[in-house]
Amino acid sequence: MKKTIALIVAAGRGHRFGGEMPKQYIAVNGTPVLRQTVIALQRHPAISQVRVVIHPDDLPLYQEATKDLGLEAPVFGGALRQDSVRLGLQQLSQNPPDLVLIHDGARPYVSEAIIDRVLAALETVPGVVPTLPLTDTIKRVAGDRIMATEDRAALRRAQTPQGFRYGDILAAHLRLAGQNLTDDAAVCEAAGLEVVAVDGDPANIKITTPEDVVRRLGGNPQMQTRTGSGFDVHRFTSGDQVILCGVAVPHSQSLDGHSDADVGLHALTDALLGAIGEGDIGHFFPPSDARWRGASSDQFVSHAVDLIRGRGGRIVNVDITLICEAPKIGPHRLQMRDRVAEILGLAGDRVNVKATTTEQLGFTGRREGIAAQAVANVEISSAG
Repeated sequence: MKKTIALIVAAGRGHRFGGEMPKQYIAVNGTPVLRQTVIALQRHPAISQVRVVIHPDDLPLYQEATKDLGLEAPVFGGALRQDSVRLGLQQLSQNPPDLVLIHDGARPYVSEAIIDRVLAALETVPGVVPTLPLTDTIKRVAGDRIMATEDRAALRRAQTPQGFRYGDILAAHLRLAGQNLTDDAAVCEAAGLEVVAVDGDPANIKITTPEDVVRRLGGNPQMQTRTGSGFDVHRFTSGDQVILCGVAVPHSQSLDGHSDADVGLHALTDALLGAIGEGDIGHFFPPSDARWRGASSDQFVSHAVDLIRGRGGRIVNVDITLICEAPKIGPHRLQMRDRVAEILGLAGDRVNVKATTTEQLGFTGRREGIAAQAVANVEISSAG
């Protein structure tokens, strides 16, 4: 397989967005835009590495937005976008890839399907751009006077990621430095290299103005609601407390497990992963891996949340049921709800935690352990 690196360009100042914070660091659905963009690219199996080009002044914002994502140090960009891309490409020359995908930092809703189309086309050409047809009539104007109506049949809106053979696009950028061309396909074209178009994705919007955020949060015909369910069981062992939904509950026994054995959060993790078709908790955090021995289960939930948000999705609500004879859940229920809401970044009224017994039947009735089930509703892009 060819080595592919995704280069995210996030050095812009976002003047059209307004405000003091660059748009790529604005939180949408509780998560910075840039973090969502990075996760969306990291999860594609053909991308071996993600690098980010930022403005030097934004280093603290970048570090906060990308913490725990395992990225290498960012590249500091230049005055113009073309300068920033060139500097990023030059940094990659220390361990050059075969292919590079150049993507806007403020375009977090990129799907796997659009990346697949770009990479497939790169098998035969040096440059690929995802595009969308124009639906409005296009007028050419001078001042306020309409001079002509353009034929929109041959016109397209360009998106990213734009894909290139690394050696070709690096040489083109070095040769054409200072030209202030508006995208990397234009650099490739100016260097005399062939560039082809593939189908873009209407959901792959670039956040440019506050209205883009409102439009995304306010509903999108490309979004669909999915439901996932999770179930987990842990047996009792010796100890003096159990961890349930992130809360330590005093008890005469503990729960046995490779991590902290939080049966509630384990069921929730599976429900979230199930809603987006990502398997189960064991796929990402196998009990055979010593790294997760005694680990706090909020890490597992947070990983599932990152996967959802990396697809431009959001969690609508979750419902967790704890099944046991003891300990008593009622006195701790609100604390559990608030802790789960905190982990998910949701309002408390979108999280429910409740408990029941099995009327002294089965292993929970015999007080051998605790079971939990969870349901999660997630809104996510249907594109791709």
